[in-house]
Amino acid sequence: MSQQTIQKTGIQLEPHQVILRPLVTEKGMHRSTRFNAYAFEVNRLSTKEDVRRAVEDLFDVKVLKVRTQNRKGKPRRTRFRSGRTKDWKKAVVTLDAEYRIDFF
Repeated sequence: MSQQTIQKTGIQLEPHQVILRPLVTEKGMHRSTRFNAYAFEVNRLSTKEDVRRAVEDLFDVKVLKVRTQNRKGKPRRTRFRSGRTKDWKKAVVTLDAEYRIDFF
């Protein structure tokens, strides 16, 4: 099958379901000022195209590139019980030079 005939199957997520929260960290702030790249926690079912569409719709910007990471949960302990935090997905979105996102 050629690339044009393959269609994406599965559920279609709304933009507010794809972006869960922005990741505001020191490293993220450095990335945003120097490289115009912003980090978000995203839905684990979302694809790069879903993230691109969601950021462009919600923040009214032009996205150049999307990079994603699947992050593993960490082991955690409370008194007598041990467990782990949930696995999550991170997306780093690079914007066009003329666009910015203000979190504050």
